[in-house]
Amino acid sequence: MTTQDSIKKILVVGGGSAGWMAALLIAHSVKDKGIQVSVIESETVGVIGVGEGSTPVMKRFFDTLEIHETEWMPECNATYKSGIAFDGWSSKPGHASYFHPFVTMVDNLTMPPFIENVKARLQGADVCALPNKFFLSAQLADSCLAPIADHNFPFFTTYGYHFDAMLLGKFLRKKALQTGIEHIKAHIDHARLDEKGNIAAVSLADGSELAADFFVDCSGFSALLIDKALKTPFVSYADNLLNDSAIAMPTDICDKIPTLTVSTAMKHGWAWKIPLQNRYGNGYVYSSAFTTADQAETELREKIGMLDSDTPARHLKMKLGRVEKHWNKNCLAVGLSQGFLEPLEATALYLTQMTAAIFCLFLEKGDLSEQAQQVYNQEINDYFDGHRNYIIAHYKTNTRTDTEYWKANAANLHRIPDSLKHIFSTWLEGRDLGDEIRRQNIEKYYPIASWYALLAGMGIFPDAEKKTTAGEQHQQYPLGDFIQRCALNFQDHRSFLAKQKPAM
Repeated sequence: MTTQDSIKKILVVGGGSAGWMAALLIAHSVKDKGIQVSVIESETVGVIGVGEGSTPVMKRFFDTLEIHETEWMPECNATYKSGIAFDGWSSKPGHASYFHPFVTMVDNLTMPPFIENVKARLQGADVCALPNKFFLSAQLADSCLAPIADHNFPFFTTYGYHFDAMLLGKFLRKKALQTGIEHIKAHIDHARLDEKGNIAAVSLADGSELAADFFVDCSGFSALLIDKALKTPFVSYADNLLNDSAIAMPTDICDKIPTLTVSTAMKHGWAWKIPLQNRYGNGYVYSSAFTTADQAETELREKIGMLDSDTPARHLKMKLGRVEKHWNKNCLAVGLSQGFLEPLEATALYLTQMTAAIFCLFLEKGDLSEQAQQVYNQEINDYFDGHRNYIIAHYKTNTRTDTEYWKANAANLHRIPDSLKHIFSTWLEGRDLGDEIRRQNIEKYYPIASWYALLAGMGIFPDAEKKTTAGEQHQQYPLGDFIQRCALNFQDHRSFLAKQKPAM
C-alpha cells in the first residue's frame, strides 16, 4: 500500500472523543475522493474520558470543520479556558502560585518587560518576575472574564476550552453521522492479519468480520489493533513520570465561572479543578508507589469538602508512554491506544488531534509509503516526547520537601532527556532561553512564553539572600494598569455564555 488510490474503506475502531475526532478529520480530508469512513463502536465498552480541558489548538479543529462555538459548547457544558494556575508546587517565597498563560496579542507588548525582569532576576536583582503580573490571560482568569473581547478591541486572544468529555464524544458522533460517516454498533473480538502482516479484518463477537483497507485504532488503553494484533513496541515514560493513577469526582459550581484550570499540589500528586457550565470537575492524579487508592480518595475528599458525601469517586489507572510506531502497516493508532501523558497540561486531545491531522496531510498527498510512515512516526514521537519533557520540568523543578513523593520527583535524575538538561543549564547560566528553544526546534510543542512562565513561576532563581538591588529599573513598568484597562473590553464569563446564540 503506497498510494491513496489503494484505500477505498477506512474503519475507525472505537468511538469516544478520539474515535469521532479522527473520523471527522479523515472524512473531511478525503471528501469527494470516494473513500468510505466508518466507525465501529461497542456499546459494552465505556469511555474513559480522562481530563476535561484543552489547549488552544482545539479551536483549530472546530474551525476546520466549520463548527461554531455556539453549536457545540452548550451541548457539552463547555466553558472557556485562559490558562492553568499551579498552586503549591513551589515552596519558594513569592512563588506559592503561578499562572501558565495562553499567550495573546497583547503579550507582544508585555512579554519583553517580563523577559527583561527574568534576566535581571537571574543576575540577582530584586525585581518581580512572576508571570501572573505580565499576561492579560492571567487577569481574565483572575476576574472570571470570557477571553473573547468586544469588537472594538484590536487584539486577538488565544484560549482553550473546558468540557464534559462524555458529552463531547456524543456531539462529535452526531456531527459525524450528519456528514455521512457510517456508524456500526458491534463488539470486536480480535483482528485478523493477512500473509504480509497487515490487518485484513476485525472479527466481531457474533463471528462475522468487517474488512477494510486501512484501520484507525481508537480502542483506548486496550489497543486492540496497534498492540494486541500488530505487537507494536511500547515506550514507557514511567522512569520520569511517577504518577500512574487518578480519581475523579464532581462538585457544585458557584455563580462565577472561572476561566482557568487549577492544579494544586497534594501529598502524592496533584489535584485538578475544572469549571464547566453546570459543575466542577475534580480529580487527583497520584503515584500508587507512595499512597493507596483509599488514602488518595480520602485526601481528595478532604480537599473538596466531600469527606462525608456519598458521591462515588471514579478510580482510573494510567499507562504513561507511547508506541514506537503510531502508524504501523495499515493501522494508525489515535488517542489512548497510541499513548498517554498525564493530564497536567491537558494534552490528551491535542495529541489526538495532531496525530489525525498530520496523517491527513500524508493521505491528501497520496503518499502511504514506508518512507512516509517513518517520517510521520518520527514527527508524532517528537510531539509526545516534547510534551513529556515539559511535564517532567514541572516535577523536576518543584521545591517541596513535605513528602517522599515530592523529594523523589525533584531528585529524579534517571534518564532526564538531554533536551531538558540543555534548557535547565541555559536558564541557570542566564543565557537566552529563546535561542535554545529555537535551536532545539521545540517551540511548536510549547512556546517560549510557556517555558519562561514555568521556570520563573516555580522560582528557579538565586536564593533570596543573594539578591542585589542592581537592575531595579527593570521592574518600573506600569503593566498592572495597562492590563486592567485591557480587561475592561471583556465580559463576565457566565454572562457571556448565557448570551451565546447559534451562528446564522
